[in-house]
Amino acid sequence: MSANRIARAVAAFTLPIVAFAVFVPMRIVNAQSSDDKKQDINYSANSADMNYQAKSGKLFGNVIITQGTMTIRADRIEFKQNPDNSVSATAFGNPITFRQKREGVDEYFEGFAQRAHYDGEKSLLELFDRALLKRGQDEIRSNYISYNTKTELFKAEGRPDAPATPQDAGPGSRVRGVFQPKDAESKSGGGTDKPAGKPAPLPLKRDGDLKPGTSK
Repeated sequence: MSANRIARAVAAFTLPIVAFAVFVPMRIVNAQSSDDKKQDINYSANSADMNYQAKSGKLFGNVIITQGTMTIRADRIEFKQNPDNSVSATAFGNPITFRQKREGVDEYFEGFAQRAHYDGEKSLLELFDRALLKRGQDEIRSNYISYNTKTELFKAEGRPDAPATPQDAGPGSRVRGVFQPKDAESKSGGGTDKPAGKPAPLPLKRDGDLKPGTSK
């Protein structure tokens, strides 16, 4: 057998092994990021009051809690580890920020508020006071927003007794939001002469108006 044939045979044998070694770890990472409850709960702060037996604690000053793709940043957080290894936390800040990857989609949603409560067992995020929820280019502003991270349904409430504020200063007494339009191809079902662009994110669905898995 010539040297060239030997080289081709070795390359044909090793290339699938290299490809397997490269792509398999990437799939594992993506699978882990879609199930944050299986990940470690990591936290950091300037000071802490912890109960390791109860797996709970209070964190103060530049607080960061992460679990998988989820990140909470705040001035102060009280949190605990739930029986299913998820985290429940009450956060205070100016503002607090909450960020987590959506299930099955390469996209994150973000929440901002003066106070927030996250129940990991129920996958429920509640934002209080000057609340903002963003998902892709869509957003909703209100004084109270609840968002189920599994069903992607939200509820928003204004405060009739809140003082009037400029539109860019906060929600005031009303709920405000923006749904970005879908691209032309997704509306018509294809067949347009325009080049296909990046699909727009699905709009947020209001709880009670739409059922999970439906779209307008």
